[in-house]
Amino acid sequence: MRVTFRKMFKNVCTFLSCISSGKSGALTLKKCLHSKPNFTKNNYNIIRGNYSHVEEEHLYYFRKLLGETRIVTDLSDLEKYNVDWHKSLRGGSTIVLKPKTTEEVSKILSFCNSNRLAVCPQGGHTGVVGGGTPVFDEVVISTELMNEIISLDEKSGVLTCQAGCILQNVDEYLAEKNLVFPLDLGAKGSCHIGGNVSTNAGGLRVLKYGNLHGNVLGLEVVQANGVILDLLSTLKKDNTGYHLKNLFIGAEGTLGVLTKVAVQCRQRPKSVHVAFLGLQNFHQVLKTFYKCKQDMDEILTAFEVIDTPTMTLVNEKLGMQSPIGDYPFYVLIETSGSNEEHDQEKLDAFLKSCLLKNFILNGTVTGEVGKLKAIWALREKIPQGFAKDGYVFMYDMSLPLHNYYKLVDDMREHMGKLSHRVFGFGHLGDGNLHLNISVQKYTPEIAKHIEPFIFERTVHYKGSVSAEHGMGFLKSKYLGLMKSQESINVMRNIKKMMDPNGILNPYKTLG
Repeated sequence: MRVTFRKMFKNVCTFLSCISSGKSGALTLKKCLHSKPNFTKNNYNIIRGNYSHVEEEHLYYFRKLLGETRIVTDLSDLEKYNVDWHKSLRGGSTIVLKPKTTEEVSKILSFCNSNRLAVCPQGGHTGVVGGGTPVFDEVVISTELMNEIISLDEKSGVLTCQAGCILQNVDEYLAEKNLVFPLDLGAKGSCHIGGNVSTNAGGLRVLKYGNLHGNVLGLEVVQANGVILDLLSTLKKDNTGYHLKNLFIGAEGTLGVLTKVAVQCRQRPKSVHVAFLGLQNFHQVLKTFYKCKQDMDEILTAFEVIDTPTMTLVNEKLGMQSPIGDYPFYVLIETSGSNEEHDQEKLDAFLKSCLLKNFILNGTVTGEVGKLKAIWALREKIPQGFAKDGYVFMYDMSLPLHNYYKLVDDMREHMGKLSHRVFGFGHLGDGNLHLNISVQKYTPEIAKHIEPFIFERTVHYKGSVSAEHGMGFLKSKYLGLMKSQESINVMRNIKKMMDPNGILNPYKTLG
């Protein structure tokens, strides 16, 4: 066993040597990891905080606590924890810990806090702003083994589970009980419930179910000093004192590590229909949405918009075709309810009215499960095309509807020939735009051309620079565009009170 431990430590030392040796070290490590992105610290010129490095005595403690099978130190195995999913950010963590229980998380954080070891909580690692990706050599605490469903009250619909449960697995479990989780994402096959809560994820059906702030009833959280905070209420109403759980929803692991979640789930709808429509311009898209709200508000689940460049991306990179031909804009509408005949009548009447008013040009409607999935795949698989379209800058904004697509037009003009394509799609029903800019390759010059211009225009249009992805690492420096200095000071005071040594997910959210 001692030989194995020495080998582990040798790997760590090699890794640290690569990182500290400058450019040549980065190239050596790049070769070790078979990974393309440069280190985040180099691309963004970040200065490492005053934290300890992982030493042999630290490894010894973690090994004794978790055993060797739940510690990752091999360079090739570390890659997936150090590199974000779209391969633009890269940390230098030398160790990943995989606890199974809240008590193990508590002991890890207590030890790290006492030894000034920075930590990076990580779930499914599907975020796009670097919230779950280490920047330097933080100790990664992965929740992937904390994946147990603890309880389900079928009468109230309250589910309690560990933070590492995968969203799709939870929803499939609920389906057997005729319930549905109040969140649906394209990354549902790999994202974790804890990560969803930590970023206050929105997803495809916020229009019906709302944000997680309104669906999470309780949390169990481990503070930076290892103290376990039991906020795991399963009551719909509880007005006893401050609502502390809300501090951790959307905090991106900077105030504590989520270990358990209690969520209010809903009845699974008996009737689901999807309409996929072609429209002439964005003005008609808005007219269609307003009409949709007027005619079908009680059964409306989702209202998604896709522009031509996005559909072209899906066609070129993924080989997927629009089922209705080519149009300047596309709208995907989903309805769900408890009465098939009622819902079908309302949808048919709505579509007939839109055609007569020339709001829409063409469309297709289905209630068949296979066809429903095929149409939704056009929307959900859009991010898969990013990796095949050079380097893609991804942005996530909330905007007033009358300004929703103006930002896309502004960025298209601003980029000119510097970009391959500028495309916009998203959850129009809740004002959430996903604006993406693809270029041949990442350069600091192009990044500076895009930012802060794109965020300043967002603020100009009375929007938010982050709708559902959080601030993470990539957006943290723009928090001042959205919040007053007084508000930021309060946030910093809360952070300092709850994490005085600053070990929880440094360089994120507040910068």
